[in-house]
Amino acid sequence: MAQITCTHCNLSFDESVMIKDEDHYFCCKGCQGVFHLLQSEGLDTFYDKLGDTKLQPASQREIDLQKFDLEGFKNKYIKESDDGLYEINLIIEGIHCSACVWLNEKVLHKTEGIIEATINYTNNKAKVVWDPEVVQLSKIIETIQNIGYNAYPYDASLQEERANKTKKEYYSRILVAVFGTMNIMWIAIAQYAGYFTGMEQRFKDILNVAEFILATPVLFYSGWVFFRGAYFGFKNRIVNMDTLVASGAVLAYIYSIYAMTSQQGEVYFDSVTMIITFVLVGKYLEVLSKKHAVDTLDGIMGSTPTEVTTLKEGVKSLVSIENVEVGDIIELKPGEKVVIDGVITSGEGSFDESSLTGENEPIYKQKGDNILSGSICLDSVLHYQATHDASNSLLTSIVHLLEESITKKPHIEQLANTVSGYFSTIILLIALATFAGWYYFNGSFEVALIVSISVIVIACPCALGLATPMATLVGIGIAAKRGLLFKEATYLETMAKSNLLAIDKTGTLTEGKPSVIHAQYYDGFDASLLFALVSTSNHPISKGIANYLKATQEKLTSPLLEQIKSIEAKGIQATYQGRTLLGGNASLMCTSQTPLEESGEHALFFFSIDNTLVARFELTDTIREGAKEAIEQIKALGVEVVMLTGDHLQSAQKVAKEVGIQEVHAKLLPQEKSAHIQQLQEQGKVVVMVGDGMNDTIALAQANIAIAMGRGADVAINISDVVLLDEKPQNIYEAYKISRRTFRAVKENLSFSLLYNLVAVPLAVLGHVTPLIAALSMSLSSLIVVSNSMRIKFLKFKG
Repeated sequence: MAQITCTHCNLSFDESVMIKDEDHYFCCKGCQGVFHLLQSEGLDTFYDKLGDTKLQPASQREIDLQKFDLEGFKNKYIKESDDGLYEINLIIEGIHCSACVWLNEKVLHKTEGIIEATINYTNNKAKVVWDPEVVQLSKIIETIQNIGYNAYPYDASLQEERANKTKKEYYSRILVAVFGTMNIMWIAIAQYAGYFTGMEQRFKDILNVAEFILATPVLFYSGWVFFRGAYFGFKNRIVNMDTLVASGAVLAYIYSIYAMTSQQGEVYFDSVTMIITFVLVGKYLEVLSKKHAVDTLDGIMGSTPTEVTTLKEGVKSLVSIENVEVGDIIELKPGEKVVIDGVITSGEGSFDESSLTGENEPIYKQKGDNILSGSICLDSVLHYQATHDASNSLLTSIVHLLEESITKKPHIEQLANTVSGYFSTIILLIALATFAGWYYFNGSFEVALIVSISVIVIACPCALGLATPMATLVGIGIAAKRGLLFKEATYLETMAKSNLLAIDKTGTLTEGKPSVIHAQYYDGFDASLLFALVSTSNHPISKGIANYLKATQEKLTSPLLEQIKSIEAKGIQATYQGRTLLGGNASLMCTSQTPLEESGEHALFFFSIDNTLVARFELTDTIREGAKEAIEQIKALGVEVVMLTGDHLQSAQKVAKEVGIQEVHAKLLPQEKSAHIQQLQEQGKVVVMVGDGMNDTIALAQANIAIAMGRGADVAINISDVVLLDEKPQNIYEAYKISRRTFRAVKENLSFSLLYNLVAVPLAVLGHVTPLIAALSMSLSSLIVVSNSMRIKFLKFKG
């Protein structure tokens, strides 16, 4: 049988096993795929340069990749948006520095069909959004693999196992590096002693060989991680941190072999091992620190049950949480965590909601009460009806928001990543210029080489790349622990710059649960009609009226109303058997029989039938605990506080006086709130708006930062940038404190990184730094940035 040469790898095989493709022959589908990939990218001149050189056949990953397109995989890991786009969180293996992040994002953005690709450097988590009609996930994974990285779906429950595997790999490499370095140092001491006191060449040669034997495994085994990263960087035409470390160590190693064999000059095997050891230990400590920061977020989801007990027709069965539907009855036992939101249908018990609100006191709940996913049943067996499915329950929403927040980069981080993308290339050019300058003026090849190696090794793009994501990750983690959900990391930066707080009254500064303190009925009043009318609204005042009627009226029915309409900032309107019903404030009423005053400090509610007033209610609301102290603390930060409310002026001024707000704007329609915020922004103010209701949504959308109460209207939560799970006003102050402390840490990190390189690189260029000191400095600079970010955890909120 004739032997045919593979078009790609140049290896020869029997014609019977070859794959024919037009005029080309391939030994496997892997070679065939690479050939067509190079052609499509315009890189087919590669084969002219290759000549007769033989390659290893291209590895084929098709079988492994098929699983990413299976229906079961999609159901478990992929989210589908309303517009048909797919979204997944991936862990990218092999990322060593911000340049790696830049490369992966650039390649993914160039892939047709990918809408969004963002990678967080601190945990290597990528958020990818794509159009499944254009590209499949298997193709996206293959693209990542083709540039030298690997990707797998993010799964919090498996992260610990993978983290331990990574730690063990680093640990074994560090052991070899430390063993080699410690023994070389003993030999180096003898070398240095002989340098000053005199040593025969034959003894010196023995010591040089011993150092060579010890340095070789350190360089090629312990330093393998840097060579791998440098290789893929070179393959994709990018200079990264690994390129700097690998090139510095290899140059010193090659020169030392030359010096050892030629018996001219000094060997620098000790510097080789020091470079690898110090940087490797630094990377290991960095991995541990980043994992510790990420654990805060993974811990929220780590212990979540994957199954619940459901009851259908009296039969109990264990069901995966993904298969639970709205309306299903779920049994909850003592000690179990709620994973799906619902309403208790039978039983009663105490619940621990500390993971959601930060409150340690158990909360008693009974039939008819809502229970939230993330809370823990403490002492009873009870049944509840699911009001959401697993994907839309509170706990899942929290985790989704946190995942979103750590993948969205602040503006300052985007700038830092752009700078670090070019940083390593500039350093290599400086090192080349340094070598040429020293060789020209000093005349010593050895001195010029060692000085240029010091320049390469001392520069640290990692500190610059870590400056922002490490600090924002810690900040978001602390905020999450305190019930503050920042939807994007960039909102920390914006809120830190805020100088004005616009705050709603009802449901924000007050409890949002007005209670009737006085009621007056007139001729023609029908309690059932009023109850039916207010039951159509979720406004706090409507709920207060409904609760009052249920408590005071014995026989309430629910007549079927028609043409129900909500009137902005005024009230509600409906018809019943041809009669017009109006319920709301004085501006909504159209009657001359009874004067409608906006008197007093309390909210007023009027009810009319066919323009005839039939009832008048006076309501009061309780100011939230700690509101006055929170406003004082926020003002102490230099932030102006303004109240924007749709309520009447007297009621607004009463609350404002009690909490310490001087500027009040009352009787505002939703669009007027928004217009007022716009005016403030035109004056140069960075506005944070806090609200909870439907009437706040336009203003929230206009503000630079929108904060919503966790139990407010869904639309307000959806449009907000920050959600307060625990609705205490104190949390607004804490959000300011966390954002400002985090942004301060970011600026400190960036300042240190830039100052370090501005000082260290010139010192190395001038020859004042040895490769050993350079390696130590490089590792320490990254650790200082990480340590400074971790200091955010010691932030104090009182005192």
